[in-house]
Amino acid sequence: MGSFLHACEGEIVCESINPKIPYFNAPIYLENKTAIGKVDEILGPLNQVYFTIRPQEGIVATSFKAGDKFYIGGDKLLPLDRFLPKPKPPPGS
Repeated sequence: MGSFLHACEGEIVCESINPKIPYFNAPIYLENKTAIGKVDEILGPLNQVYFTIRPQEGIVATSFKAGDKFYIGGDKLLPLDRFLPKPKPPPGS
């Protein structure tokens, strides 16, 4: 789902590496399926999405290094077209 960029005010800032958009409060995991926290904020334009993770108790945001990967359940993602304007129907339809 995302790649670690840096820690900020106790939260984890990530760049999305998935074309879909995560749900707010969706659980985030490490590769070994250990839960580390939940999606808190979603930032940036649709073509370059960033998000923050609010870590669970016992997880320290500064313990990760640049490039560390985070994962999300496939059922906790929204397609990008959900955020794009709908095409106008042809006149008379």
